[in-house]
Amino acid sequence: MPLLGVYCGSSGGIDPLYRRAAAEFGREMVARGYGLVYGGGKVGMMGAVADAVLVAGGEVIGVIPDFLATKELLHPDVRDMRVVQDMHTRKALMVELSSAFVALPGGLGTLDELFETLTWSQLGLHAKPVGLLNIAGYFNSVIDFVDGAVRAGFCLPEHRELFFVSDNSAELLDRLPHIHPPRQPKWLTPDDV
Repeated sequence: MPLLGVYCGSSGGIDPLYRRAAAEFGREMVARGYGLVYGGGKVGMMGAVADAVLVAGGEVIGVIPDFLATKELLHPDVRDMRVVQDMHTRKALMVELSSAFVALPGGLGTLDELFETLTWSQLGLHAKPVGLLNIAGYFNSVIDFVDGAVRAGFCLPEHRELFFVSDNSAELLDRLPHIHPPRQPKWLTPDDV
């Protein structure tokens, strides 16, 4: 079973739409044969995805730093829980275990995980697909930011192709196996050095 790394918030957001969409995403994952690798919490978006995968009979691996095990309320129903030393170890293990990644709405931690995964792809440290589930336009400003970085010359156009976006769980998961991030050309030009 391929494992999908999911980055999302330990908060559920204000609008219940976000949690409902996270649960739908978890059910759609299992329907397509994906297991879940996620941040290990039982609260917020994380809990909604994990609960839906567990109820549907899917595989769940949680990865949580020991100092967050009480703050994010480690999910008691996840049998394969990897308690690690720190956030860096968490992110590295999630990348190692996952065959692809999807970001759902979340806060600074979600953005940190997303951008580190994209940076590692840009640097050629992995070549795994990355998708954004753009629930209610949540990631529009992130997409605009990356597009602006391309226009300003801080990112290459190929860097924008390191992730794809959908507002539909089924569509995103159906496209995921067919996405192949572009091989990254050298990103420094002679004018840069």
